[in-house]
Amino acid sequence: MHLAHYLGLLHKAQERLGDAFTEVGEAHREEPDVFHTCQKLATQCRGHAEKLAPFARRYAEDAPAEPDRLHSELFSGTRSGGLGLLRDLQDLYLMAAECDISWTVIGQAAYGARDEELLAVVKSCEQETAIQLKWLRTRMKQAAPQALVVAE
Repeated sequence: MHLAHYLGLLHKAQERLGDAFTEVGEAHREEPDVFHTCQKLATQCRGHAEKLAPFARRYAEDAPAEPDRLHSELFSGTRSGGLGLLRDLQDLYLMAAECDISWTVIGQAAYGARDEELLAVVKSCEQETAIQLKWLRTRMKQAAPQALVVAE
């Protein structure tokens, strides 16, 4: 069964996304909505990782290197200024999209394995991840005109 591979991937990806949300929120404190929302979403991601932990153990977590590689390639630290905020939000979006598709794949496996407990966790967490993606997309739309058109 390869479900363990994806559980390990998603477990680490959620931890990395939580860390990245925290870093972006701290780096862009001057944007109160970014600071507070990133802190909330970081907590949410860590909660997702905690909810996955028992299933990762149950399916003998085989933690792949993928999320670490993804984190290091997509998010190597925060940037400053309007353009920096936009790029940081885009990095978060890409990391959250990785989690989103992993929830989908794991959900399908949970259906196949008839694991109702895992399926309940997937349904809850994938809804929250979808909201994270919507907020990130909306916030990037808000930041883009200032960052890309108006000179600093």
